[in-house]
Amino acid sequence: MDFVAHTAHRQFLGLLAGCLAWIVTMATAGMDEWRLWQVEDVSVVTSGVAWVGIWRACFHSHALPQAERCQRMGVSEAFVPAEVKAAQVLMLLAALGGLAANVGGCLALRRVYFSVEERGNVRALFLLAGSLFVLTAAVTSVPLLWNLTSVLNGATIRFPPHFLLPAAPASQRVGAAVGVGFFGAILMLLSGTSFLCYRAPEDTPPGLWTPPAEGSGRAENFEGRNNPSFHAL
Repeated sequence: MDFVAHTAHRQFLGLLAGCLAWIVTMATAGMDEWRLWQVEDVSVVTSGVAWVGIWRACFHSHALPQAERCQRMGVSEAFVPAEVKAAQVLMLLAALGGLAANVGGCLALRRVYFSVEERGNVRALFLLAGSLFVLTAAVTSVPLLWNLTSVLNGATIRFPPHFLLPAAPASQRVGAAVGVGFFGAILMLLSGTSFLCYRAPEDTPPGLWTPPAEGSGRAENFEGRNNPSFHAL
């Protein structure tokens, strides 16, 4: 079996990028700074800024017992907009897809670096892992683009009274979570591309000796024999 470990260096770097992208994607899902709301009434929201994520809305207040007040937003809540509900579902799917892609990439690289006989499905494993990475990048991009569009269009959220937030902010801007999410999606795409571009070698690399096959016509005798230069000593 030919030595093929040298053919997967890019895929190894792609796996490192995929692991980092998966961590970034999960961090994005848990961040609160998807939207930043500027609030005019600072009697309760004393910081003047509220952080609206896909799971909860938070703000700092010195007028309340808790310095940071957070209220959860469930997927079944009627006031939660469609883009936030979609983000809750799709970001969970992206986390699972990224995990599956990394597992597939690890299995493929393990076959390349450590296996000698079982390499028949290495190409298929690389294609599977690469496809999962690209699909995960697409799934991650949908809620990011949707929420980005909502912020740019000035979409509002009618929070219940106990959230202590206005139905519409004085102004709003895109939070850091969207930028972090796009960074993770780009890493996912690059990782997937590296896996999809894998090509298994067809010939033995130069410099590696392969014993001659029987009947090949090579009559050299490879049995051990003394080196004549040592007889003069």
